[in-house]
Amino acid sequence: MAARSPAKSREYSGSVSDTEKVPDKESAKDVASSPTNASAMKTHLTLAVGLAFCSFAFWFELSRAEAGNGLSWAYVFEWPLLGIFAVYMWWKILHPGFTIRRPREERGVAPEYQKMLEAWEGEVRKLEKDRLEESESQPNGEAVRHDDE
Repeated sequence: MAARSPAKSREYSGSVSDTEKVPDKESAKDVASSPTNASAMKTHLTLAVGLAFCSFAFWFELSRAEAGNGLSWAYVFEWPLLGIFAVYMWWKILHPGFTIRRPREERGVAPEYQKMLEAWEGEVRKLEKDRLEESESQPNGEAVRHDDE
């Protein structure tokens, strides 16, 4: 059996994922596709065909709904929404670095709870200091067993 290599440690960046980081406008321009390359042209063609199909399906379902088919009214609203979603996805594919998100602002503690937070942080520091002193005072470096461990 092969020995496992130790896991690489990564420093915590403070954010849940890299998707929360808002790129600057220059990096978005670097990532964006050129509208003239072959892949972008295929994307444009796919959008045009998809929108044509959604328009035809909308017209077809509207004519059926006006003829008395009640279920077709749901499709009358569904096909335009699907077309709008196709435009949104087309935009996201052509501009992968673009985002509307604003940077998150640090949430502070409400002023009425600031003293409670400071007291709690003081208790945590005190407990850590006591635990460290306890472990240092043990002979032969034996770990102290606590009830919560």
